Amino acid sequence: MDVVVVESPAKAKTINKYLGPNYTVLASFGHVRDLPAKDGSVRPDDDFSMSWEVDGPSSKRLADIVKALKSADSLILATDPDREGEAISWHVLEVLQQKKALKDKSVQRVVFNAITKKSVLDAMANPRDLDVPLVDAYLARRALDYLVGFTLSPVLWRKLPGARSAGRVQSVALRLVCDRESEIERFIREDYWQVAALMATPRAEDFEARLTGFEGKKLQKLDIKTAEQAADIKAMLQGASFVAQSVEAKPTRRNPAAPFTTSTLQQAASSQMGFSASRTMQVAQRLYEGVELGGETTGLITYMRTDGVQMAPEAISAARSMIAKEFGEKYLPEKPRFYSSKAKNAQEAHEAIRPTDFSRTPAEARKFLDADQARLYEIIWKRAMASQMQPAEIERTTVEIEARNETRTANLRAVGSVVRFDGFLAAYMEQKEEDSEDEDSRRLPEIKTGENLARKSVTVTQHTTEPPPRYSEASLIKKMEELGIGRPSTYAATLKTLEDREYVSIDKRRLVPEAKGRLVTAFLENFFNRYVEYDFTAALEEKLDEISDGKLAWKDVLREFWKDFSGHVDETKELRVTDVLDTLNEDLAPLVFPEREDGSNPRICPKCGSGNLSLKLGKFGAFVGCSNYPECGFTRQLGEAVNGNGEGAGDNGDRLLGKDPSTDEDILLKSGRFGPYIQRGEGKEAKRSSLPKGWTPADIDLEKALSLLALPRDVGAHPESGKMITAGLGRYGPFVLHDGTYANVETIEDVFTIGLNRAVTVLAEKKSRFSSQRGAAAALKELGDHPDGGAMTVRDGRYGPYVNWGKINATLPKGKDPASVTVEEALELISAKAGKSGTTKAKKAPAAKKAPATKKAAAEKKPAAVKKAAAKKPAAKKPASKTSEE
Repeated sequence: MDVVVVESPAKAKTINKYLGPNYTVLASFGHVRDLPAKDGSVRPDDDFSMSWEVDGPSSKRLADIVKALKSADSLILATDPDREGEAISWHVLEVLQQKKALKDKSVQRVVFNAITKKSVLDAMANPRDLDVPLVDAYLARRALDYLVGFTLSPVLWRKLPGARSAGRVQSVALRLVCDRESEIERFIREDYWQVAALMATPRAEDFEARLTGFEGKKLQKLDIKTAEQAADIKAMLQGASFVAQSVEAKPTRRNPAAPFTTSTLQQAASSQMGFSASRTMQVAQRLYEGVELGGETTGLITYMRTDGVQMAPEAISAARSMIAKEFGEKYLPEKPRFYSSKAKNAQEAHEAIRPTDFSRTPAEARKFLDADQARLYEIIWKRAMASQMQPAEIERTTVEIEARNETRTANLRAVGSVVRFDGFLAAYMEQKEEDSEDEDSRRLPEIKTGENLARKSVTVTQHTTEPPPRYSEASLIKKMEELGIGRPSTYAATLKTLEDREYVSIDKRRLVPEAKGRLVTAFLENFFNRYVEYDFTAALEEKLDEISDGKLAWKDVLREFWKDFSGHVDETKELRVTDVLDTLNEDLAPLVFPEREDGSNPRICPKCGSGNLSLKLGKFGAFVGCSNYPECGFTRQLGEAVNGNGEGAGDNGDRLLGKDPSTDEDILLKSGRFGPYIQRGEGKEAKRSSLPKGWTPADIDLEKALSLLALPRDVGAHPESGKMITAGLGRYGPFVLHDGTYANVETIEDVFTIGLNRAVTVLAEKKSRFSSQRGAAAALKELGDHPDGGAMTVRDGRYGPYVNWGKINATLPKGKDPASVTVEEALELISAKAGKSGTTKAKKAPAAKKAPATKKAAAEKKPAAVKKAAAKKPAAKKPASKTSEE
């Protein structure tokens, strides 16, 4: 018996059916181990040694493999046919060797590009060894990504509080999105006019011609800049005669595109079906793993992570046979079409994405698939079929027309095209992507050189130049591929990371950089420019490709990179935050200081009129504040809309939601330094509530606002204590509260719906967890230093939240949100607590200590001090053996 290891359980089940009872097929469920997410997992000082960690679920799966191997003759590693698949096989092999589970058993590696019985059996008949250079390329890539992330991210946290992380490819992709936004902000719109005439031949057939020249001068798109100029040309054409100076028909051929690669599939699925990159890969994975056909699970497409554009010879033969059958011999080229791969490394350039069986048409496959799978299979089938068909033959006709009156001349042009032979276009039912032409393409009537043409009407249309569009996922992927940034198999994960980090958002399928993302990009461009340069990133990718091709040693590449990178990071330790902010103020001026309607200086504080606005950094990120703080408390959230006075206007300005039916006070949706919030009334007495996570300003109506302002709500009396349990929303999320004990609930909806029984259970679980913990409670909030020295914090204890200063713990009043405690409130609580305990003054900081007033007092105090020091001396000798490791 042999043990076969694949990646997914669905694949394991299918392959076990193909191979029969003499094989045990087990799934690794992807990677079985990874670098722990902590500092020190990659050690440059130890020749880039790495620590790998196996999680709980993977341990169980590896144990199943070890158990199966005890009665097996050999191990066959059959993970996916790409770099990650090779790495998974390597990880499995390493762990099994460490467990001494292999002994004298043979180990083989097999790869198949499709999950069909023939593909799997052919692969099993042609095993190979593990591809060591490909594994080395994986190790280098993984180490680089780790070192950049775990070295650069702490720099961001220190210099830009609120920033989440930076990554080797992620940061460059984010730069592309942010650079496009800067282009849009710098763009200056221009008005221009276009002139066109509706003409007719002597045979009364209509067509349109556009102005291309006037009075002997050629006109470009933007040359007519005023309405007066356009009106003058229109008047001239209305009084002119027209003649066809030349008619030229040129035959052209359009060749089909190559079959899909990962990136071109993602682009096509986005433009034609609105799929995100990750959605495309999920659906393609299902098509690859297969569906049940005739009692047997069969993969419908080949492996979907590939840079290759070629198809296997047997696939080309199958496609050509299907073309002849479906469309006829005239659609079949004399010889097969071959496409050159764009992949920089042949070892990573697998077969293109294609159907496993060309005779399985989209109509037949639709019976076994859901709607998304059927649509994706259809575009894959059509693209692969079209790639082996004849080119389309198109005749493009251009007619040059002269307009003349008594004193002036003008030139017009009419363009049309006719498909003489549809060729590969016949494979497409909808020809939106494949059969697109420019806006002038249309069929023209028969026009003869030298014949007079009739003018029916002249139209003038005003246009405005538009800035370049924001990237869609599809266009960003295309740009990254053009620049050589990252690899197509990673694009979906990269885009998902940018969205998860809240660096970008998606609006109408366009990527919009958030203020946080632009801040990170501006910082990296100014202080780590080399590492977000497109050429540098692309060059590093080429080196990784050379590693996988066996041309470079992977540790040499790491050494070269780390020497410069670590040195650059060390230099930033001396970087002052004020210098960072000054640079970002200039670099992000359109974002930080948007222009005002009245034309006044956008950097002058709109509240006090004398202070200068600047970026400020707080615990939760960047905001705009006044230089006259604390006298002037003006702040504005970075990136929020501003009104005509330069004040924050929130997402849609302060929005009146209605009036409170009980108090008749206005209820407003506002935006502040920490985001959008609800407010009832004005001034210090106003009731406010932040929006819970997952609620957006667009979702808020009067009913939801009233429900938030009504918090906290009474749930019911606790059955043991008789005290009321309340539910509310705090800084740390939704909670229930009883007798000073807070316990978080899962969602904000729970706050409005949770009943007494569930609330009692949640509180009991919190109490049980807390009682099992040891050591001091973690600080919930830092309040700063006490006037007499020493830090003040808010902590959560067994009996509820309290203020801590030195040895004084002052319990918060019932119902008080720990996050809302102010310094003044804390000082009052500490003072009251100190008075109750008989302590008139708490211990002061060392600097405030006074010398004894007399020699006698000094003599009385000295022995105690000496005694105290002696008591501490043995403790100073206590060894700290784990310090260096911790």
